[in-house]
Amino acid sequence: MITRPRRSVLYMPGSNARALEKARTLPADGVILDLEDSVAPDAKDAARKQVADAVKAGGFGVREVFIRVNAIDTPWHTEDFAAAAHAAPDAILVPKISTPEQVEMVGRRLLDMHSDHKIRIWAMIETPLAIFNILSIAAEAKDSESRLSGFVMGTNDLAKDTRARLVPGRAPMLPWLTTCVAAARVYDIDILDGVYNDIGNAEGFVAECAQGVDLGFDGKTLIHPGQIEPCNKVFSPSVDEVALARKTIAVFDLPENRAKGVVSIDGRMVERLHAEMARRTVAIADAIVELS
Repeated sequence: MITRPRRSVLYMPGSNARALEKARTLPADGVILDLEDSVAPDAKDAARKQVADAVKAGGFGVREVFIRVNAIDTPWHTEDFAAAAHAAPDAILVPKISTPEQVEMVGRRLLDMHSDHKIRIWAMIETPLAIFNILSIAAEAKDSESRLSGFVMGTNDLAKDTRARLVPGRAPMLPWLTTCVAAARVYDIDILDGVYNDIGNAEGFVAECAQGVDLGFDGKTLIHPGQIEPCNKVFSPSVDEVALARKTIAVFDLPENRAKGVVSIDGRMVERLHAEMARRTVAIADAIVELS
């Protein structure tokens, strides 16, 4: 079931008060208030309080709000996770998830803290071990207590740990990216593509967004507000795509076609599975209109 578009999800440094305020006005579908990579060790405590206070204060409108905590094996994780749970964002993003047991652990912690049930868990997939375990990690979504609702690809960390080069077209990473998308689809959770580092390369960014759409990602994580609008455009169904989707649905809904597996539309043979794909396209398009 489609609940909301996640075309563009922007990282915002939790230690920057101006950035947190700006996050309430930007046209991103979601914001990740970050306590991890963008926050220096000596600023962790202040950032934690600042992010928790900002989430409690609200004012983010329709934007989905994530808090990214520090990884499980760091000295900041426990306090980060407790503060995030009490602040009650839409989701807590946990870095460096590599095993299903880690997902179970964070789910149990939310249960033990009697946290608001709306809080979901998203896992960052950014280690070689996570790639090998991806199907069993995704399977945790079957357990409602895990609250696992999505994956975020951590492509920079994957590159660091594997020594794969970050090159245009991302050929070294394609097997990992497609494997993670497939695992997400098996267990019906969303998956967001990793960040694009070269802020000044607008053409390269759009090309990578288009690749993300082709690979099946639901959206992309971003590192600069200037990336939001082009990302939203690429990950939104085009006018022609929506029109064709509506037409496909209408044809299959005709009384004479309801029992058919294949129909002809404008000279093309279209299968019923295309009607299901069309319903998703229309649902996303309608949800985008509601956001705007």
